[in-house]
Amino acid sequence: MKLYLRLLTYLKPYRLWLLGSVLCAIVVSAMTASYAWLIKPVIDDIFVKKDQEMLMLVPLAIIAVSFFKGICTYGQSYMMRYAGSWIIADLRKALYRHMLLLPIAYHSQQATGQLISRIVHDVQVMQNAVSTVIKDLFQQTLTLVALVGVVFYQDWQLALFVFFGMPLLTLPIVMIGRRLRKIAQKEQERAGDLTNILQETFSGIRIVKAFGREHFEAERFSKKNTNYYKTIVRSIAVGEITSPLIETILSFAIGAVIWYGGSRVISDAMTPGTFFSFMTAASMMYKPVKSLSQANNNLQQAMAAAERVFGVMDLKNEQELDSGKKILPKLQGSVVFESVGFVYAKSKGPALSNIQLEAKPGDIIAIVGSSGAGKTTLINLLPRFYEATTGQILMDGIPTQEVTLASLRAQIGIVSQEIVLFDESIRWNIAYGTEDASDAEVEAAAEAAYADTFIKKLPEAYDTQIEKGGANFSGGERQRLAIARALLKNPPILILDEATSALDTESEFMIRKALASLMKNRTTFVIAHRLSTIQRATCICVIENGQIVERGRHGDLIKQDGRYKKIYQMQFKDIEGLAEHEALSAE
Repeated sequence: MKLYLRLLTYLKPYRLWLLGSVLCAIVVSAMTASYAWLIKPVIDDIFVKKDQEMLMLVPLAIIAVSFFKGICTYGQSYMMRYAGSWIIADLRKALYRHMLLLPIAYHSQQATGQLISRIVHDVQVMQNAVSTVIKDLFQQTLTLVALVGVVFYQDWQLALFVFFGMPLLTLPIVMIGRRLRKIAQKEQERAGDLTNILQETFSGIRIVKAFGREHFEAERFSKKNTNYYKTIVRSIAVGEITSPLIETILSFAIGAVIWYGGSRVISDAMTPGTFFSFMTAASMMYKPVKSLSQANNNLQQAMAAAERVFGVMDLKNEQELDSGKKILPKLQGSVVFESVGFVYAKSKGPALSNIQLEAKPGDIIAIVGSSGAGKTTLINLLPRFYEATTGQILMDGIPTQEVTLASLRAQIGIVSQEIVLFDESIRWNIAYGTEDASDAEVEAAAEAAYADTFIKKLPEAYDTQIEKGGANFSGGERQRLAIARALLKNPPILILDEATSALDTESEFMIRKALASLMKNRTTFVIAHRLSTIQRATCICVIENGQIVERGRHGDLIKQDGRYKKIYQMQFKDIEGLAEHEALSAE
C-alpha cells in the first residue's frame, strides 16, 4: 500500500483531471444503478398495472440514462488516461534523471539491459496501476456501492442474505493477488534479461558476425525468451482463474436469491417488479466485482514493477552522497596524491595503495603498467568517479572531497579511446557540455584539433548528422572530434585514457598534433600502452599491483634497467621483429 500511495503522489500536478474523472465516475455509477432501479416500474407499473403514463416516461428515462452515462464514461476514461499517461512520463523522466546521477560504481555493477528494462518495461507495467487500475477502482467501486444501494432500497432483508457470502469472494482475490505479485517480479527480471541480450548482441554485432555466432546468439536469446514466456504463462494461469472462480461463487448467491426472493414473491411479501429490480442489481454487481478482482491482479503486477523502480530511486545519487560543499575556484593545475588508497566493494584486496604523486601546472604525467595494475582506477579518482578509500587528492592545495562534484568535473577534460558521439550534429557534439559556446568557438576548437579539414569537406559541414556511435567517421576522425570537444571545454586538467592506442600511424600523427594543442599549458594525465606516445612526459609512473614501483623521465627509467625498460624493450622488440619479417617477405 505504501508503494501505491507513493505512486499516487505523482497525481498531484494532475489533480483537476483526477477530480473531473471522479465526478464523471460518480455519474456513470449512478446511471448504471438506474438501469436496475428502472426495472421495478417496467414490471410493476407497465406490465402489471398497465400504466400508460409510465409507458411513455420509462423509455425516455432509459434513453436519458444511456446518454449521460455514455458522455461521462468517455470523459472519465479520457481524463484518467490523460493524467495516467503524463504521470508515467513524469515517472520515467524522474527515473532516468536519477539513474544518470547514480555513482559510476552502480552503473559498473548493473547490466545495461537491466537498466533499460527498468525505464522501459517496468515503468510501462506501472502504467496499468496509474490509469487503468485507478479508473476501475474509482468507477467500479462507485458502481458497486450504487448497486448495493439499490438492492438495500428494494429489500434490505434479502440484501443482508446475499452479503453474508461476500467474504467468500474476498479471500481468493487476495490470495491470487499475492501469488501474481511474486510471479510478476520474476517476469520483470526475465524481461530485463531479454533486453540485456538484445543490447549486447546489437551493440556487438560486428563481433557476433566476425565469429559466426549468429545461430548461437539466436539460440541464447531463444532460451531466455522461453523462460520469459513461461513466466507469462504462469501469470496467465493464475490470473485467469479469478473470473470463473468469482462466477461460480456468485452463482450460488444468485441461486439463493432466487429461492429466497421467489418464496417472498409467492407469499406476496415482495412485488415481482421489486424482485426483478433486485435481481438485476445483484446480477449487475458481477461486472464491478470481476473488474475489481482483475484490477487487483493488475495492481499486484504493477507493484512488483514499482518495487524495482522505487528501489532504484531510493538509492542515494552522487549529489546526495557528495560531501563537498565548496565551489572549486579556477585551477592553476597543481595535483597532489597524498597516501591515496582505494578498495572496490566486495574486493578482497586494495586496487591502489599508498599512492604518492605530485603534478605541477603544465606537467604531463604518464601512467603505464600491465592490465589490471590500477592505471584506470588511479585516473578515475581525479574526477571522483570513485572516492579514495584512504588518503586524499589535492588540486591547488584544496582537497577534492571538500568541493562539489559539479565544480570539480567542470575543470577536468577527458579524451578516451572509447569515443562517445551522440546521434546529433557535429556542432552539437563538439559543444557538448559547453552549451553556451558560439559557432565561432566551436569551429576554432575543431581547427585546433585538426578536425576542420575533414568537417569542411562534408556537404553539411558542422551540421552533418553523426550516425550511431560515429559510424560515418573513421577512428581518427572520431578521436579528433573528441579532442575538439575537450579543447572547447578548456579545462586546466586533462585526462587522456589510452587516446591513441587504437589508431593507425597516419591517424596517430594527426592526433599527436591535435593533442599537442590540447595539452599546451594544461596538467595532463596520460594512460597509454604505446610507450612511444609518452616519451616526452614530465614524469612516467609505472604501476604494478596498485602501487607506483618506478617513476621518472623516459631516459632516466631506461637507465634504471627496471620494469619500465622491460616493457619498453618488449614493445620495440615486437616492432623490430615485425620490420624484419616484412623485409624478408619483400625479398
